[in-house]
Amino acid sequence: MKTGSIKSDSIKSDSIKSDMLRDIDAVIFDMDGSLVDSMWIWHEIDIEYLGQFGIEVPQGMQSKIEGMSFHETAVYFKEHFPIPDTLDEIKRTWNEMAWDKYLHEVPLKPGIPEFLAGCRERGLRLGIATSNSRELVENIAKVHRLREYFTCIVTGSEVERGKPSPDIYFAAAKGLGTACERCLVFEDIIPGIRAGKNAGMKVCAVEDAYSVPDRDAKKELADYYIEDYYGFF
Repeated sequence: MKTGSIKSDSIKSDSIKSDMLRDIDAVIFDMDGSLVDSMWIWHEIDIEYLGQFGIEVPQGMQSKIEGMSFHETAVYFKEHFPIPDTLDEIKRTWNEMAWDKYLHEVPLKPGIPEFLAGCRERGLRLGIATSNSRELVENIAKVHRLREYFTCIVTGSEVERGKPSPDIYFAAAKGLGTACERCLVFEDIIPGIRAGKNAGMKVCAVEDAYSVPDRDAKKELADYYIEDYYGFF
């Protein structure tokens, strides 16, 4: 059941944000759209990659692959499009295409540096649970100087099932040495929110331009909803 919808420009919202961390020992972030403002790049990469083979992106494809791991998405592409590349070649190409965009065009979500510093001062354990590749998430963490904050990073390729299955969040909680009910998850898309809830964790939905059409559904599914990470401390 939803317990709070938050806008960061009010005194009341700051109080709710502080309450969100009560009885919480660990905070786990999805990466794309939750930790960094990057969801938009993957649609561009789909267009560019399939365009190399004269293939247009089918309408509605993005909703079908949301939450899939990096490997699962490559399998989907291989099974649904006449692509000559092997799975490894697909993933290598995507990593190369994405890295340039992440390096030059992708900022952190508003308020993330302050929030991470505040969590560390409070002694909260921090983790990342992302459907993206290990190579990309490690590079992004390094570029934005985030790696020092996180003691656990789990990718979708390291668990059996992608989101909305809870596997990745179970693995993150185990890596952080924290009971699921003592974890707070930040997610920006519906499959991710469901994954966190399916793991028995508190989930805060994050505002993101990519998922604006799903805003009401995100608010209904999640325990909380924020527009930015300011005002927690």
